[in-house]
Amino acid sequence: MVTLILPGYSPKNKEWLEDTANKIRSESEIRPIYWGHWTDPNIQFKASEKANLLDGISGKRVIDIVAKSIGTLAASYLIEKSPQKIRKIIFCGIPLNDLDENDKEVIKRTLRNIDPVNFICLQNIDDPHGSFESVQNFLSSIGNDLKIVSQPRSDHEYFYDNDFNEFLLG
Repeated sequence: MVTLILPGYSPKNKEWLEDTANKIRSESEIRPIYWGHWTDPNIQFKASEKANLLDGISGKRVIDIVAKSIGTLAASYLIEKSPQKIRKIIFCGIPLNDLDENDKEVIKRTLRNIDPVNFICLQNIDDPHGSFESVQNFLSSIGNDLKIVSQPRSDHEYFYDNDFNEFLLG
C-alpha cells in the first residue's frame, strides 16, 4: 500500500506537503508528490496528466490519498483512472472558486462512484478558494452522503494531521 500526498498548486504548499508526510502514521509507504512546475516554470500543470504519473508511482498497490486544493482534482483523475486501487480518500481545501465547470464535473463524476465510508473532506469555514458552505452544497449535489467537516479557519491552510491519521487508521 502507498499513501500519496498531493499538495496545492503554489510552491508555498511544499511546507504543508512535507509536514503532512512527516506526521502521517501509516505502515504503508508515504509518497509526498512535489509538482515539477515548482522548480521548472516550463513545466505545465495538467491535473489529468498528473493522474498518469501518480498511477505509475503507485503501481499495483492499494492507494490512500491525502489531497489539498488542486491536488483534489489530480486525485479525482487518478481515482477515475484506477478506482479499484483506491482505499481511503481525504480531500481538504477543494478550490471550488478556482475550478472551471469541466473540473467540477470530473470531481463530481469521480466522487459519485466511491463508497462514502472511504471519503472525508475537511474544509475551512471561510477558505478564500471555496467556503465550507459552497463545498458542502457542491458535495451534497453528488447525492451519495459524502462526509464534510467544517474547520474554523478563514485561510487555505490545512495542517490537520490528527484528523488525517484518525481517518486513515480508523
